[in-house]
Amino acid sequence: MKRIKSILASVIGMAVICSSVAGTAAVLSGCTQAERASYNISKQADNFNIVRRVTVIDCITGDVLFQMSGKLSINADTTENQLEITVEDNGSYQKHIIGLSDNVTYVIEDLNLGANEVSNYQYQINFNPKMWLPVGGDVID
Repeated sequence: MKRIKSILASVIGMAVICSSVAGTAAVLSGCTQAERASYNISKQADNFNIVRRVTVIDCITGDVLFQMSGKLSINADTTENQLEITVEDNGSYQKHIIGLSDNVTYVIEDLNLGANEVSNYQYQINFNPKMWLPVGGDVID
């Protein structure tokens, strides 16, 4: 009985340490340092503790459509084919939705690796002006 309790305690301990790993087989085999680090980074980002930059790219032209940077929590909603980005802006929160298509992709960068020019308290959105048509007028070259 004592041995069963010891084994059970070990399995529960591994499950707590490797809480990012789904499935019983993964818990029984352990988890890697990379899996733990990935889980911890994702949690920190979802708690608005990491400054990130999202870049949306038109794959046909190779143009950057826009960039957004700040404390971002990002959810890829595959059923709606969109990115849902929740932003912390100096204690308040806003949600932005980016529609994706077959020819649009995105890159998410972690900017907390040293100094960066993004404020910890505000976010930025930079649109590529060549990607927008003027409203109610002719296209300007």
